Amino acid sequence: MKCTFSTNGAGHLANDTLDTMAGHLIRRLNQHATQVFSRRMQERGLPLTPVQFAALDVIASAPGIDQAGVAARIAYDRATIGGVIDRLDQRGYVTRTVARHDRRARTLHLTVAGAALLDTIRPEVIALQSDILHGLDPTERAQFMALAARIIAATAPENGDG
Repeated sequence: MKCTFSTNGAGHLANDTLDTMAGHLIRRLNQHATQVFSRRMQERGLPLTPVQFAALDVIASAPGIDQAGVAARIAYDRATIGGVIDRLDQRGYVTRTVARHDRRARTLHLTVAGAALLDTIRPEVIALQSDILHGLDPTERAQFMALAARIIAATAPENGDG
């Protein structure tokens, strides 16, 4: 099946090789997923990005985790996650406390407002997953998710590949 993102006016892909490049298709799918997420959050008046949601979700599941731990769990670089946590802290969704085991580290916890936001937003994020994979039937969605998870597992840093 050929993807048709943009055409050259004659109905052909502007660059016939793009539709065969996994990296290009993955980048386009990431753009689509981000747009779906952002549109849904904007419609609901919820001030959150996909990365902020992921960080809140990790902090909720591992209270007391540090920023490096959040970065590792969501596969984000440590420098960038600092800005994400800064914004969540400024909005009153998380607190940072000096870690007992390492005074340079900060442990993270959800505030009451952060927990309430996560409780509100989680069902929305779950619901929008079908919009991200629009065009796939349930069996194809399951296959896509299994294949994507397999690639991620095979390229995870702990396997020495990535």
